[in-house]
Amino acid sequence: MGEEMKENIWKYISTVLIILLVLASVAIAVLYEQVKVAPVSNLTPTVVENPVNVTCNETVSSAQLSQLRDEIAFLKSKITKPNGTTIAVVPIFGIVTDYTALEVIPLLRELASNDSVGGVLLWIESPGGDVGPVMDIYSAVKKLTLIKPVIAYSGGIMASGGYYIANGADKIVASPLAQVGSIGVIYVHYDLQKNYEMNGIKVEVFKTGPYKDMGAEWRDLTPEEKKIISNMVNTYFQAFLRAVSEGRNMSISEVKKFATGRTWFAENVTGTLVDETGGMDTAIKLLEKLMNVSGAKIVIYKNLETPSDFGVYGSEALYIDPDYLKPYLRG
Repeated sequence: MGEEMKENIWKYISTVLIILLVLASVAIAVLYEQVKVAPVSNLTPTVVENPVNVTCNETVSSAQLSQLRDEIAFLKSKITKPNGTTIAVVPIFGIVTDYTALEVIPLLRELASNDSVGGVLLWIESPGGDVGPVMDIYSAVKKLTLIKPVIAYSGGIMASGGYYIANGADKIVASPLAQVGSIGVIYVHYDLQKNYEMNGIKVEVFKTGPYKDMGAEWRDLTPEEKKIISNMVNTYFQAFLRAVSEGRNMSISEVKKFATGRTWFAENVTGTLVDETGGMDTAIKLLEKLMNVSGAKIVIYKNLETPSDFGVYGSEALYIDPDYLKPYLRG
C-alpha cells in the first residue's frame, strides 16, 4: 500500500472522528435543553410534543454512528498488516489421485515455510480417491499443523478420502447440508471371464507367481486371494479409524458408530464428525481466531487441477464414497 493511500485513509478516519465528535456535541446540547425544560424540583413528567419525530431522529443518528464505526473498522483493516496475517485457501476438488497429491503436497510444504501466511484453509469438495495420495496429503496436512493452524472446510461433500484428509486439520467446518463422513474402505473387482468367452476373447497370462494377476478382470478371485484382499481392506480401514479417532478426539469405538460407509449431513454430526457448521466465512473467522488476528488477507490458490479420468479397478478406489463409483461401473 502506497504512502499516499495511507495518508488518504487516515485523513478519512480523522474526518469521520470529527463527525462523531460533532454528533456527540449535538446530543449533549439537546440533553441540556431537555434538562432546562424540566427542572429537577418539578416531579411532573415532561410532555414531549411530536415524539414520533424525536424517535426518528434518534434512530437515524444511531444508524449513522453504526455505519461510521463500520467504515472505520474497514479502513483500519486495509492498513498494512504485520507478517502472518494472510490466509491461504487450498482447494482439494474432485476425486483424489496421484495428480492431486502432486499439486497439493508441494504447495502445503511451501506454505509451511511462508512467513506471510499465518493459517491455511483446506477447501475440500471431494468424495475421496486413491489410498496412497489420500494418506500422503493427510500426512502433509498433519505436518503443516505443527507450524501454523489449519482448518478444513466443505460446502458440499467431504467424504471418504476427502474426510480422511480433513482429519489432519485442527478443526473441521462444513455447511449444514454438506455431506461428510463415508468412513470406510471399498474394493471393486470385475469378473468378466464369461463375458470374454461369449465374445470369443481368450486371455493367456504368463506370470512369475500365483498372485501376480490377482484382481485381474479376466478371471475370478480364488478363496485365498479373497482373504488377502479382505485383510488389505481391513488394514486400510483400521488406518482410517485411527485417523478419525486422533483428529476428532474420539475413541475407536465411538468412531465405529459412524463408520458404516454412509455420509451424514454436517448439521446432524456437529460436535462429532465436524466442529462447527456454517459457510466459508465461518471457517475463516474460526481460523482467524486460531491465528489471533482479524481481517486477514485471503489468497485462494485456484489453479490446482485434477484429471477427470479415474478407474475403479484394484486399490485405486479404496477411499471413495460408493455413490461416486456408479458412473465408472461398466460391464
